[in-house]
Amino acid sequence: MTIRSEIIGCGSYLPERLVTNAELSKKVDTTDEWIFSRTGIRQRHIAADGELTSDLALKAANNALEHAGITAAEVDLLILATTTPDNTFPATATKVQSQLGMVNGAAFDIQAVCSGFVYGMAIANNFIKAGQSKTVVLIGAETFSRILDWEDRTTCVLFGDGAGAVVIRAGEGGPDSPPGETGHNVGRGILSTHIHSDGSTNDLLYVDGGPSSTQTVGHVRMVGREVFRHAVTNLAGIVDEALEANGLAAEDIDWLVPHQANKRILDGTARKLGLPVEKMVVTVDRHANTSAASIPLALDEAVRDGRIKRGDLVLMEAMGGGLTWGAAMVRW
Repeated sequence: MTIRSEIIGCGSYLPERLVTNAELSKKVDTTDEWIFSRTGIRQRHIAADGELTSDLALKAANNALEHAGITAAEVDLLILATTTPDNTFPATATKVQSQLGMVNGAAFDIQAVCSGFVYGMAIANNFIKAGQSKTVVLIGAETFSRILDWEDRTTCVLFGDGAGAVVIRAGEGGPDSPPGETGHNVGRGILSTHIHSDGSTNDLLYVDGGPSSTQTVGHVRMVGREVFRHAVTNLAGIVDEALEANGLAAEDIDWLVPHQANKRILDGTARKLGLPVEKMVVTVDRHANTSAASIPLALDEAVRDGRIKRGDLVLMEAMGGGLTWGAAMVRW
């Protein structure tokens, strides 16, 4: 019998406070037209004073559990992808574990910046396939506003805060469904995950602080032009890798749910793949770049508004600081 990881629920949470481009233009030398033409962003959500990453993560996780129709008592692994933990230690995931009422298994943080959710999906899938976990809550949550230099117009306009989560459970059925007409795997669940990193590109996107180096939190620094170049190339490459691994073609994809970094990156990736923009879930205009939270936020929106339906082939992909990048192919 083949063990398969199935996503049985999703949820999200966005802070109440909205910051528009017009509001930002009163603080830094920018305009709504400048921001939108270069990024596709109109607004972003910003966490309230005292609202922590764990608070956002908890609300997204509770919404995902409710959507899945299960309780925290059934969860035996909690993975939190974040670049902005509440504390250096302990892991923010353990705080969420306690507040959620999860009494079994383990909880830990992972850090792959904007690729964190895809990395987390690879980890969850492997835990389930190895028989070490049966029900996993995977969360991407960020309060990125806390590490922004609000005087740097090249970075502060790009990011926002938020959280998204999915519940992943070991499939109880038999082997994968038989191949379809094209011969590829059509079984429901996570079909494959693919993750990469290149540490030689550390200086393209980073935070200039940390406990070991400066004992300060630091701010986001980015070489935008180079990040864009790597993003379009790496994301197209990881999508091709996921398609090839599953015997699929780009036209087989029902929905592309990409990391919401920049509309120009999204459009460039779609063009390289020959995918119509109508097949891409886009939330960057309203959420901005929420790092590890961006994919589950977009996924939850598309599931709840009915775009993503049972049986749809969904491809998620991301690239973040490190540089890290990855993809996950899922039959919904």
